[in-house]
Amino acid sequence: MTGMMSGENRFSEEGKDASDVMEKATEAANDLYTIRDTYFPSDPNEKISKLQTQSQIALNLLDSVPPEQRKLPTQRATYEYLRGKILDVLPEYSKKAEDHLSKAVKLNPSLGDAWLCLGNCIWKKGDLPATRNCFTLALSKGPNKRILSQLSMLERRMAQGADNQEEIVAESIKHAKEAIALDVKDGNSWYNLGNACLTCFFVTGAWDHSKLHQSLKAYQNAEKDESMKSNPDLYFNSATVNTYLENYERALSGFEAAASKDPCLNATEEVQKMVNLFDKIDTLLKGQIKAKRLASLTSSLAEVELNPSHKRATIDNLLEGLNKTIAVVGKVIFFIKHDNITPLYYLVCDSNQLCFVLTVYGIKKDAIKEGDQVTLLDPYFHNNDFSWNEKRYEFRSVRVDFLEQVHVNGKPVPPQYSVRSSIYAQHKH
Repeated sequence: MTGMMSGENRFSEEGKDASDVMEKATEAANDLYTIRDTYFPSDPNEKISKLQTQSQIALNLLDSVPPEQRKLPTQRATYEYLRGKILDVLPEYSKKAEDHLSKAVKLNPSLGDAWLCLGNCIWKKGDLPATRNCFTLALSKGPNKRILSQLSMLERRMAQGADNQEEIVAESIKHAKEAIALDVKDGNSWYNLGNACLTCFFVTGAWDHSKLHQSLKAYQNAEKDESMKSNPDLYFNSATVNTYLENYERALSGFEAAASKDPCLNATEEVQKMVNLFDKIDTLLKGQIKAKRLASLTSSLAEVELNPSHKRATIDNLLEGLNKTIAVVGKVIFFIKHDNITPLYYLVCDSNQLCFVLTVYGIKKDAIKEGDQVTLLDPYFHNNDFSWNEKRYEFRSVRVDFLEQVHVNGKPVPPQYSVRSSIYAQHKH
């Protein structure tokens, strides 16, 4: 009797040891993905090398699970899934990883993470419809926030260059919101929604600022989740939105945070580009343009005829934000060259000889030239006052988002000068 008991104990001990090994292998696989998502050395090869070393250790651990503990379909499915997940951690497509993950979902179709890994693996070889099928099939087994977020991200990728871009991006937003509904505190789901709203802003014509505000709000919610603090793309994308909204100080801080988390992102360059631009604006505004020259440049502005629906104003009469039924007439003194394509920056002087910065979006560069007289309708005004690296920048600005908001030399800007901005949200994996 005692012998039988000790035999049973031995089997249960062996079973326990095997399940411990499987748990350790699962942990090792998860640790690999933590390295992938949070480790950003200045040399990207260092990261690849670390992933290769750690994945080999994880595979060795998995191989130490006794064969008899891999016999049942559920056990076999977990083994195949972990093997595929470990092999798929590197950026390149792996046929072996796909084979193992395919076996896992056949053996246990309710293994949500195996479906997620399989979809991501297929995505790497560029087969987007097959990836979508994989995610959709996975969701038919039950709701899953991570799969919904990946499907949302995939849809944004599929929207690029498609005829029905807006429709596909609307689906991306829908799936992003469904992921949040499953776990309102999940930072990755909020980050994904922020990216979807940012993409939507650009594909719908880059004029609806409410989309940008929705994007920022989502990024702010994502930042509340501690696990997202190590995601450099979150800070980079948030800074991109702030740049577009002309929240310059927040944009600079965001790019700096992104650079500190991943030196390989071009965030440091973004900071430098912006600082160069602001230094240029500062120099131009402080440079003494001779009063006589300004007087002669602006002398004819007061005589410019306006549509009766608009009331004439100078830059110092404007209120923060949108000034409806107001028109400001100015002379373009300088086109301010800088390193980014969007927006265009001009130094403009009004009839009171007050200089301000004009930022122009969605209009081709040659529509407005130095020496042109511009009439700004319903001007969107902002008084910029911020400091960076102990230097203070102060300048008034008006932004133009569409052709209809500006007349050049008394005439509307022809439609052929319209241009669509396209910046897609950053994602590294």
